[in-house]
Amino acid sequence: MDYTITLTDTEKKSMEYITPNVDDWITNAATNRARIAKKDIIAKLVDHCNAKGIAIATGEDAQVTQAYDLKVVEKASSTGPSAP
Repeated sequence: MDYTITLTDTEKKSMEYITPNVDDWITNAATNRARIAKKDIIAKLVDHCNAKGIAIATGEDAQVTQAYDLKVVEKASSTGPSAP
């Protein structure tokens, strides 16, 4: 999935102060945060399935989907608090 963000000139200059490649830095930040969220989702799924005697799906993609299907997790709300 591709996402596009827009930075002002000042924001771009500010990012260039901390990294030689702004695109790589932004991509790394997003993929690393997704990795952390995936680990959290899978941990919640494992706890839920173990407590309820439910077979856990095979593979991380299937496990994340199963967590949503079982309502162990849900999408963040635009009106609710956001995850750090």
